[in-house]
Amino acid sequence: MNVWRRIGKLFAKTEPPAAEKSMLSLAPGDMCEVSLVTYAVQGRVHNASRNAVVLTLQDGVKISYLHIEERETLQYQLYRPIDGRLDTPDAVPVEIELDGHLFHLEEQYIGAVTVTGRTPFMQGGEQHVWQFQSDDYALLRVEWQNGRFMLYEGEKIIPADVRVIRAS
Repeated sequence: MNVWRRIGKLFAKTEPPAAEKSMLSLAPGDMCEVSLVTYAVQGRVHNASRNAVVLTLQDGVKISYLHIEERETLQYQLYRPIDGRLDTPDAVPVEIELDGHLFHLEEQYIGAVTVTGRTPFMQGGEQHVWQFQSDDYALLRVEWQNGRFMLYEGEKIIPADVRVIRAS
């Protein structure tokens, strides 16, 4: 019987190796590194129509948000939440002056998002996003969902500075 088992193993299909997780597929519980800082992924907001994800990252007590969008290449933007207030989505201007930077509206879109883990918006639904950039490449992001605004300031991150450390 050992002979038949050995022959069977010769012709058995081997399981393909598990595919590596990409930054776009990270979820709560995973670990990543951005600009030499290690973060635990706490939440994920996925916009399937844009093939984009915003990951809630935690490094100790500090919370950051990594926006990842796949276009021709993967594009990364790291944001920090800031205090600010707007009254209605119609009140978002095309230019915003903040801390000595003049931000110009680069892109505005609406999309259905799904939410996993801890994020600023605890349920999915329709989300409005305004992305701004200043002349010195500083970034500003405004999100509105379910009557609530979130404002973030940030910077672009080159792909070489981003990597998956541990994926579940």
